[in-house]
Amino acid sequence: MFVQVCLYFYCKCLWRCLKFVVRKLTGRCELQRICYNTKPGAARTMKIEASLKGSKSKRLQTLVSVHPDAIEKTIDDIMELKRINPDVNPQLGVSLQACLLQIVGYRNLIAEVEKLRREPYDSENPQHEEMLLKLWKCLKPNSPLKARISKQWCEIGFQGDDPKTDFRGMGLLGLYNLVYFAEWDTEIAQQVLSDSLHPKYREVSKKELSQLSKAEWEKKKFDKAIGYSFAIVGINITDLAYNLLVSGALKTHFYNVAPEAPTLTHFQQTFCYLMHEFHKFWIEEDPLDIMEFNRVREKFHKRILKQLQNPEMALCPHFAASESLMNM
Repeated sequence: MFVQVCLYFYCKCLWRCLKFVVRKLTGRCELQRICYNTKPGAARTMKIEASLKGSKSKRLQTLVSVHPDAIEKTIDDIMELKRINPDVNPQLGVSLQACLLQIVGYRNLIAEVEKLRREPYDSENPQHEEMLLKLWKCLKPNSPLKARISKQWCEIGFQGDDPKTDFRGMGLLGLYNLVYFAEWDTEIAQQVLSDSLHPKYREVSKKELSQLSKAEWEKKKFDKAIGYSFAIVGINITDLAYNLLVSGALKTHFYNVAPEAPTLTHFQQTFCYLMHEFHKFWIEEDPLDIMEFNRVREKFHKRILKQLQNPEMALCPHFAASESLMNM
Protein backbone atom coordinates (compact mmCIF):
# COMPACT_ATOMS: atom_id res chain seq x y z
CA MET A 1 0.00 0.00 0.00
CA PHE A 2 2.80 2.40 0.95
CA VAL A 3 4.60 1.66 -2.34
CA GLN A 4 1.42 2.38 -4.31
CA VAL A 5 0.95 5.73 -2.54
CA CYS A 6 4.57 6.70 -3.23
CA LEU A 7 4.21 5.66 -6.86
CA TYR A 8 1.04 7.74 -7.19
CA PHE A 9 2.68 10.90 -5.86
CA TYR A 10 5.81 10.24 -7.93
CA CYS A 11 3.78 9.97 -11.13
CA LYS A 12 1.74 13.04 -10.19
CA CYS A 13 4.86 15.13 -9.57
CA LEU A 14 6.47 13.80 -12.75
CA TRP A 15 3.35 14.71 -14.75
CA ARG A 16 3.31 18.25 -13.35
CA CYS A 17 6.99 18.69 -14.19
CA LEU A 18 6.37 17.41 -17.71
CA LYS A 19 3.48 19.85 -18.19
CA PHE A 20 5.69 22.71 -16.97
CA VAL A 21 8.46 21.78 -19.43
CA VAL A 22 6.01 21.43 -22.36
CA ARG A 23 4.48 24.82 -21.56
CA LYS A 24 7.90 26.46 -21.55
CA LEU A 25 8.80 24.83 -24.86
CA THR A 26 5.53 25.53 -26.66
CA GLY A 27 4.47 28.74 -24.94
CA ARG A 28 0.99 27.23 -24.46
CA CYS A 29 -0.81 25.85 -21.42
CA GLU A 30 -2.46 22.43 -21.48
CA LEU A 31 -5.92 23.86 -22.27
CA GLN A 32 -4.51 25.70 -25.28
CA ARG A 33 -2.72 22.61 -26.55
CA ILE A 34 -5.90 20.53 -26.26
CA CYS A 35 -8.06 23.08 -28.10
CA TYR A 36 -5.50 23.64 -30.87
CA ASN A 37 -4.46 20.00 -31.35
CA THR A 38 -7.74 18.08 -30.83
CA LYS A 39 -10.74 18.35 -33.12
CA PRO A 40 -14.15 19.36 -31.65
CA GLY A 41 -16.31 16.68 -30.09
CA ALA A 42 -15.92 14.11 -27.34
CA ALA A 43 -12.14 13.79 -27.64
CA ARG A 44 -11.60 17.49 -27.00
CA THR A 45 -14.31 18.01 -24.37
CA MET A 46 -13.28 14.98 -22.31
CA LYS A 47 -9.64 16.12 -22.32
CA ILE A 48 -10.66 19.62 -21.23
CA GLU A 49 -12.82 18.13 -18.46
CA ALA A 50 -9.97 15.91 -17.25
CA SER A 51 -7.54 18.83 -17.36
CA LEU A 52 -9.78 21.07 -15.26
CA LYS A 53 -10.58 18.33 -12.73
CA GLY A 54 -6.90 17.39 -12.42
CA SER A 55 -5.66 20.96 -12.07
CA LYS A 56 -3.65 21.91 -8.98
CA SER A 57 -5.82 25.04 -8.81
CA LYS A 58 -8.93 24.46 -6.69
CA ARG A 59 -10.58 27.32 -8.55
CA LEU A 60 -10.14 25.55 -11.89
CA GLN A 61 -11.38 22.25 -10.44
CA THR A 62 -14.73 23.83 -9.51
CA LEU A 63 -15.33 25.31 -12.96
CA VAL A 64 -16.80 22.06 -14.30
CA SER A 65 -19.85 22.54 -12.04
CA VAL A 66 -20.66 26.23 -12.55
CA HIS A 67 -24.14 27.45 -13.50
CA PRO A 68 -24.65 27.69 -17.30
CA ASP A 69 -25.27 31.44 -17.00
CA ALA A 70 -21.81 31.86 -15.43
CA ILE A 71 -19.87 30.13 -18.21
CA GLU A 72 -18.92 33.34 -20.00
CA LYS A 73 -17.40 34.75 -16.82
CA THR A 74 -15.76 31.38 -16.21
CA ILE A 75 -13.90 31.68 -19.52
CA ASP A 76 -12.59 35.08 -18.40
CA ASP A 77 -11.42 33.50 -15.11
CA ILE A 78 -9.57 30.76 -16.99
CA MET A 79 -7.87 33.30 -19.24
CA GLU A 80 -6.81 35.30 -16.19
CA LEU A 81 -5.54 32.31 -14.22
CA LYS A 82 -3.63 30.93 -17.20
CA ARG A 83 -2.38 34.40 -18.22
CA ILE A 84 -3.76 34.06 -21.73
CA ASN A 85 -4.40 37.18 -23.79
CA PRO A 86 -7.93 36.78 -25.31
CA ASP A 87 -7.11 39.27 -28.06
CA VAL A 88 -4.20 37.12 -29.22
CA ASN A 89 -6.17 33.86 -28.75
CA PRO A 90 -9.81 34.74 -29.70
CA GLN A 91 -10.71 31.22 -30.87
CA LEU A 92 -9.63 29.68 -27.55
CA GLY A 93 -12.48 31.33 -25.66
CA VAL A 94 -15.03 30.05 -28.20
CA SER A 95 -13.64 26.51 -27.98
CA LEU A 96 -13.54 26.49 -24.17
CA GLN A 97 -17.07 27.84 -23.97
CA ALA A 98 -18.38 25.05 -26.22
CA CYS A 99 -16.63 22.43 -24.05
CA LEU A 100 -17.90 23.91 -20.77
CA LEU A 101 -21.46 24.09 -22.11
CA GLN A 102 -21.28 20.35 -22.83
CA ILE A 103 -19.64 19.48 -19.50
CA VAL A 104 -22.04 21.54 -17.37
CA GLY A 105 -24.99 20.50 -19.55
CA TYR A 106 -24.23 16.81 -19.00
CA ARG A 107 -24.27 17.29 -15.21
CA ASN A 108 -27.57 19.17 -15.43
CA LEU A 109 -29.03 16.49 -17.68
CA ILE A 110 -28.25 13.83 -15.07
CA ALA A 111 -30.10 15.94 -12.46
CA GLU A 112 -33.12 16.39 -14.76
CA VAL A 113 -33.28 12.69 -15.64
CA GLU A 114 -32.87 11.71 -11.98
CA LYS A 115 -35.77 13.99 -11.01
CA LEU A 116 -38.06 12.28 -13.54
CA ARG A 117 -36.91 8.85 -12.41
CA ARG A 118 -37.74 9.64 -8.79
CA GLU A 119 -41.20 11.03 -9.56
CA PRO A 120 -43.74 8.21 -9.28
CA TYR A 121 -46.65 7.80 -11.66
CA ASP A 122 -49.78 9.28 -10.09
CA SER A 123 -53.13 8.20 -11.52
CA GLU A 124 -54.70 11.21 -9.81
CA ASN A 125 -52.50 13.56 -11.84
CA PRO A 126 -54.29 14.59 -15.09
CA GLN A 127 -50.97 15.20 -16.90
CA HIS A 128 -49.72 11.72 -16.08
CA GLU A 129 -52.97 10.17 -17.23
CA GLU A 130 -52.94 12.24 -20.42
CA MET A 131 -49.44 11.01 -21.28
CA LEU A 132 -50.42 7.40 -20.68
CA LEU A 133 -53.46 7.70 -22.95
CA LYS A 134 -51.30 9.41 -25.59
CA LEU A 135 -49.01 6.35 -25.54
CA TRP A 136 -51.97 4.12 -26.35
CA LYS A 137 -53.25 6.39 -29.13
CA CYS A 138 -49.83 6.60 -30.78
CA LEU A 139 -49.24 2.86 -30.70
CA LYS A 140 -52.81 1.70 -31.37
CA PRO A 141 -54.50 4.53 -33.32
CA ASN A 142 -57.14 2.24 -34.81
CA SER A 143 -58.07 0.45 -31.57
CA PRO A 144 -59.87 2.70 -29.05
CA LEU A 145 -59.18 1.98 -25.39
CA LYS A 146 -62.45 0.73 -23.91
CA ALA A 147 -61.62 1.65 -20.31
CA ARG A 148 -58.76 3.15 -18.31
CA ILE A 149 -58.45 -0.08 -16.32
CA SER A 150 -58.40 -2.74 -19.00
CA LYS A 151 -56.69 -5.91 -20.14
CA GLN A 152 -56.06 -4.08 -23.41
CA TRP A 153 -52.91 -2.58 -21.87
CA CYS A 154 -51.33 -6.02 -22.23
CA GLU A 155 -51.53 -5.51 -26.01
CA ILE A 156 -48.75 -2.91 -25.83
CA GLY A 157 -46.70 -4.88 -23.33
CA PHE A 158 -47.82 -3.91 -19.84
CA GLN A 159 -48.15 -6.67 -17.26
CA GLY A 160 -51.69 -6.07 -16.02
CA ASP A 161 -54.82 -4.04 -16.48
CA ASP A 162 -53.35 -0.87 -14.90
CA PRO A 163 -49.93 0.26 -16.22
CA LYS A 164 -49.22 2.54 -13.25
CA THR A 165 -47.74 -0.37 -11.28
CA ASP A 166 -45.18 -1.06 -14.04
CA PHE A 167 -43.60 2.40 -13.77
CA ARG A 168 -42.37 1.92 -10.19
CA GLY A 169 -38.80 1.12 -11.19
CA MET A 170 -38.16 4.12 -13.46
CA GLY A 171 -40.96 6.48 -12.42
CA LEU A 172 -42.09 9.05 -14.98
CA LEU A 173 -38.85 8.65 -16.91
CA GLY A 174 -40.06 5.34 -18.35
CA LEU A 175 -43.34 6.89 -19.48
CA TYR A 176 -41.61 9.97 -20.94
CA ASN A 177 -39.32 7.77 -23.04
CA LEU A 178 -42.07 5.46 -24.28
CA VAL A 179 -44.29 8.39 -25.28
CA TYR A 180 -41.40 10.12 -27.05
CA PHE A 181 -40.59 6.95 -29.00
CA ALA A 182 -44.25 6.39 -29.95
CA GLU A 183 -44.87 10.03 -30.87
CA TRP A 184 -41.68 10.99 -32.73
CA ASP A 185 -40.60 7.63 -34.16
CA THR A 186 -44.13 6.33 -34.64
CA GLU A 187 -43.57 4.05 -37.63
CA ILE A 188 -40.61 2.27 -36.05
CA ALA A 189 -42.31 2.10 -32.63
CA GLN A 190 -45.41 0.49 -34.15
CA GLN A 191 -43.25 -1.96 -36.12
CA VAL A 192 -41.25 -2.92 -33.02
CA LEU A 193 -44.52 -3.41 -31.11
CA SER A 194 -45.92 -5.59 -33.90
CA ASP A 195 -42.74 -7.68 -34.06
CA SER A 196 -42.73 -8.11 -30.27
CA LEU A 197 -46.25 -9.54 -30.47
CA HIS A 198 -45.66 -11.57 -33.64
CA PRO A 199 -41.95 -12.44 -33.47
CA LYS A 200 -40.05 -13.55 -36.53
CA TYR A 201 -36.84 -15.49 -36.95
CA ARG A 202 -33.84 -13.69 -38.25
CA GLU A 203 -32.72 -14.77 -41.70
CA VAL A 204 -30.26 -17.66 -41.58
CA SER A 205 -27.30 -17.34 -43.94
CA LYS A 206 -26.19 -20.15 -46.24
CA LYS A 207 -23.00 -20.50 -44.20
CA GLU A 208 -25.00 -20.98 -40.98
CA LEU A 209 -27.27 -23.51 -42.70
CA SER A 210 -24.29 -25.52 -43.84
CA GLN A 211 -23.05 -25.73 -40.25
CA LEU A 212 -26.34 -27.08 -38.87
CA SER A 213 -26.77 -30.81 -38.53
CA LYS A 214 -29.94 -32.42 -39.85
CA ALA A 215 -31.27 -32.84 -36.30
CA GLU A 216 -30.58 -29.17 -35.47
CA TRP A 217 -32.28 -28.00 -38.64
CA GLU A 218 -35.36 -30.18 -37.97
CA LYS A 219 -35.55 -28.76 -34.44
CA LYS A 220 -35.14 -25.19 -35.67
CA LYS A 221 -37.96 -25.59 -38.20
CA PHE A 222 -40.45 -26.29 -35.39
CA ASP A 223 -39.06 -23.86 -32.82
CA LYS A 224 -41.16 -20.82 -32.11
CA ALA A 225 -39.60 -17.34 -32.26
CA ILE A 226 -39.78 -15.59 -28.88
CA GLY A 227 -41.39 -12.17 -28.48
CA TYR A 228 -41.35 -9.83 -25.48
CA SER A 229 -43.51 -7.27 -23.66
CA PHE A 230 -42.94 -3.98 -25.51
CA ALA A 231 -43.70 -1.55 -22.67
CA ILE A 232 -41.86 -3.56 -20.02
CA VAL A 233 -38.79 -3.83 -22.24
CA GLY A 234 -39.06 -0.09 -22.92
CA ILE A 235 -38.90 0.61 -19.18
CA ASN A 236 -35.98 -1.81 -18.92
CA ILE A 237 -34.10 -0.08 -21.76
CA THR A 238 -34.82 3.23 -19.98
CA ASP A 239 -32.95 1.77 -17.01
CA LEU A 240 -30.07 0.82 -19.31
CA ALA A 241 -29.95 4.33 -20.82
CA TYR A 242 -30.11 5.86 -17.32
CA ASN A 243 -27.14 3.80 -16.12
CA LEU A 244 -25.13 4.69 -19.23
CA LEU A 245 -25.84 8.37 -18.51
CA VAL A 246 -25.02 8.32 -14.79
CA SER A 247 -21.85 6.25 -15.26
CA GLY A 248 -20.56 8.83 -17.76
CA ALA A 249 -20.47 6.33 -20.63
CA LEU A 250 -22.82 8.50 -22.70
CA LYS A 251 -20.43 11.45 -22.60
CA THR A 252 -18.80 10.17 -25.78
CA HIS A 253 -22.11 10.16 -27.61
CA PHE A 254 -23.52 13.44 -26.26
CA TYR A 255 -20.28 15.40 -26.67
CA ASN A 256 -20.28 14.30 -30.32
CA VAL A 257 -23.93 15.03 -31.16
CA ALA A 258 -24.76 18.07 -29.00
CA PRO A 259 -22.88 21.21 -30.14
CA GLU A 260 -23.72 22.83 -26.79
CA ALA A 261 -25.47 21.45 -23.70
CA PRO A 262 -27.06 18.00 -24.11
CA THR A 263 -30.77 18.09 -23.27
CA LEU A 264 -33.55 15.72 -22.28
CA THR A 265 -34.47 15.47 -25.98
CA HIS A 266 -30.96 14.14 -26.73
CA PHE A 267 -31.47 11.52 -24.00
CA GLN A 268 -34.87 10.52 -25.40
CA GLN A 269 -33.44 10.26 -28.93
CA THR A 270 -30.78 7.98 -27.52
CA PHE A 271 -33.49 5.85 -25.92
CA CYS A 272 -35.21 5.52 -29.32
CA TYR A 273 -31.94 4.36 -30.83
CA LEU A 274 -31.32 1.85 -28.02
CA MET A 275 -34.87 0.52 -28.21
CA HIS A 276 -34.63 -0.07 -31.96
CA GLU A 277 -31.14 -1.58 -31.73
CA PHE A 278 -32.14 -3.86 -28.85
CA HIS A 279 -35.08 -5.11 -30.91
CA LYS A 280 -32.76 -6.04 -33.79
CA PHE A 281 -30.27 -7.56 -31.32
CA TRP A 282 -33.03 -9.68 -29.74
CA ILE A 283 -33.89 -11.13 -33.15
CA GLU A 284 -30.21 -11.81 -33.90
CA GLU A 285 -29.73 -13.61 -30.57
CA ASP A 286 -32.80 -15.80 -31.19
CA PRO A 287 -33.35 -16.64 -27.48
CA LEU A 288 -34.92 -19.96 -26.50
CA ASP A 289 -37.42 -18.29 -24.15
CA ILE A 290 -38.13 -15.03 -22.32
CA MET A 291 -36.06 -16.26 -19.36
CA GLU A 292 -32.99 -15.40 -21.47
CA PHE A 293 -33.88 -11.72 -21.43
CA ASN A 294 -31.30 -10.76 -18.79
CA ARG A 295 -28.55 -12.57 -20.68
CA VAL A 296 -29.44 -10.83 -23.96
CA ARG A 297 -29.76 -7.46 -22.23
CA GLU A 298 -26.38 -7.78 -20.54
CA LYS A 299 -24.73 -8.79 -23.82
CA PHE A 300 -26.37 -5.80 -25.54
CA HIS A 301 -25.21 -3.51 -22.72
CA LYS A 302 -21.60 -4.64 -23.18
CA ARG A 303 -21.87 -4.12 -26.92
CA ILE A 304 -23.03 -0.49 -26.46
CA LEU A 305 -20.31 0.17 -23.86
CA LYS A 306 -17.69 -1.10 -26.28
CA GLN A 307 -19.01 1.22 -29.01
CA LEU A 308 -18.90 4.18 -26.61
CA GLN A 309 -15.21 3.59 -25.94
CA ASN A 310 -14.56 5.03 -29.40
CA PRO A 311 -14.13 8.82 -28.87
CA GLU A 312 -15.68 9.49 -32.29
CA MET A 313 -18.79 7.40 -31.60
CA ALA A 314 -22.28 8.83 -32.16
CA LEU A 315 -24.97 6.25 -31.39
CA CYS A 316 -27.59 7.90 -33.58
CA PRO A 317 -25.85 9.69 -36.46
CA HIS A 318 -29.12 11.04 -37.89
CA PHE A 319 -29.29 13.27 -34.81
CA ALA A 320 -25.68 14.40 -35.23
CA ALA A 321 -24.70 17.98 -34.50
CA SER A 322 -24.79 20.64 -37.16
CA GLU A 323 -21.71 21.78 -39.07
CA SER A 324 -21.36 24.69 -36.64
CA LEU A 325 -19.65 22.25 -34.25
CA MET A 326 -16.73 22.01 -36.66
CA ASN A 327 -16.06 25.74 -36.35
CA MET A 328 -15.64 25.76 -32.58
